[in-house]
Amino acid sequence: MSEQLRITEIFNSLQGETSTVGLPTVFVRLTGCPLRCVYCDTAYAFSGGEQMSLDAILSEVDKYSSRHVTVTGGEPLAQSKVLKLLTELCDRDYQVSLETSGAVTLEGVDQRVVKVMDLKTPSSQECHRNLYENIDLLNTHDQVKFVICDRQDYDWAKMQIDQYSLTERVDEVLFSPSHGELTGAQLAEWILDDGLQVRFQLQLHKYLWNDEPGH
Repeated sequence: MSEQLRITEIFNSLQGETSTVGLPTVFVRLTGCPLRCVYCDTAYAFSGGEQMSLDAILSEVDKYSSRHVTVTGGEPLAQSKVLKLLTELCDRDYQVSLETSGAVTLEGVDQRVVKVMDLKTPSSQECHRNLYENIDLLNTHDQVKFVICDRQDYDWAKMQIDQYSLTERVDEVLFSPSHGELTGAQLAEWILDDGLQVRFQLQLHKYLWNDEPGH
């Protein structure tokens, strides 16, 4: 395969979020992102990286014993050839998830991939970039994530859940407190008070490794 992708890093770690939190996972982090969310914790992936062939990427992933692979960024879908990488990983019987901002079309993503799609909240300052047509491209095994900075974000997220029937449409709706901006306890109280059927999550990797690259 001659196709190439620009890669920031490939590493083995524990999944820090989503329904597979805590499971050993190989992360393939692509370089580049068209968004600039104020709470972004992977700004180091905006530029740089290394051009790698799909064969080289797959060979690197194969070095690890983990059967879960997360393709992330940056924004992985900003590089169109990632679609072939996703399919190749699925063909090798990996359990594949894709972390995406929700600002780039999901069209063409292999149906076997678990898509973890953000809907950007107002505090991200990128709310206007949400591509709502993507909601129709979600499968039941997919997940929608909201990063919550304050009560306004929380109320906005509740409106999106109601408007798009998200808890019926996808397997998991994820609520994460923005690290350092909203306490987990406060967000948990809001969820419990409202009886929301969402998964509350903290970013495990921030507590284990202080969000250092390569973890």
